[in-house]
Amino acid sequence: MTVEPLAVDTVTALVADAGAAPSLHNAQPWSFRYLRDLGVLRLYADLERALPRTDPDNRGLHIGCGAALLNLRVAAAAAGLAPIVRLLPDPACPEFLAEVHLCGTGAPDAALTGLRPAIRRRHSSRVPYRDEEIPALVNERLHEAARAEGAQLLFPGAWHVRSVLDLVQDAEGREAVDPGIREETARWTRTEPSGTAGATDGIAAEAFGPRQSGTSAPVRDFAAGRPVPGRGWAPFEKHPNIALLGTAYDQPADWLRAGQALERVLLQATTDGLVTSLTSQPLEWPEFRWAVRDPVSAMAHVQMVIRLGYGPEGPASPRRPVADLLDVL
Repeated sequence: MTVEPLAVDTVTALVADAGAAPSLHNAQPWSFRYLRDLGVLRLYADLERALPRTDPDNRGLHIGCGAALLNLRVAAAAAGLAPIVRLLPDPACPEFLAEVHLCGTGAPDAALTGLRPAIRRRHSSRVPYRDEEIPALVNERLHEAARAEGAQLLFPGAWHVRSVLDLVQDAEGREAVDPGIREETARWTRTEPSGTAGATDGIAAEAFGPRQSGTSAPVRDFAAGRPVPGRGWAPFEKHPNIALLGTAYDQPADWLRAGQALERVLLQATTDGLVTSLTSQPLEWPEFRWAVRDPVSAMAHVQMVIRLGYGPEGPASPRRPVADLLDVL
């Protein structure tokens, strides 16, 4: 039986949800191509949106694109679809990251369907959280979300959390004296609110959060030494809840899986009433990255540091219009 390809309007809605994913500096480094006669949607890396100083290996770019792919799968499941996904289908074209056959047979993934409402609610929150532990049952659901995508999630102990926080500070200190990284950060961040800039990407001032007062939660300071009108100081949680997301291997396919796992964890956290923020600062320096992992754990390669907790939701980030993301052939 021949399956009718999806209407362009339906694919447009799926790509709109995909484009709500998190990415390094909110660069949104993805593009999509719909082959409507085949019912195939292709995901490509947009290398013009790469961050060569911050992310020289494009590891973070792949993680962001993997997060967009997970959102696409969630939206497709909620639309009653059972897509079939192939990662890196053409070795001769490394920017061709995934091929999604939207008209696969079988039942939609019910677990993914339940995450659909969280796509538009998930925003990075870089404000203080309450010093409150996360219940064990919630942690287990987050563990399972990572496992379902072939990744691991680890909640490190107190000594390891302190070590990670120290590494974040060390990495931020290195960034502060690297003019190339500072320039790249300034390119993708703005010290004025997003409503006055009319931007569709990057990070606006209202998403920076306050400066930290006397604490060291793992929150990247996107101001990078620039004055931000109206930005104040605040004490952050003394004992932040930190999770490390990692993989057994460290190749582009693993980064894409890590991105899917990351977004699944974030959507599950949002569903469970948590707020989150991300930092990859100590993972962007090879001499620090190895030290982030727990030496007694089975996690070989840490891909992201996640801060979780209870507190105010973050503001929505600017988003590129679907017309800029999707080509229909």
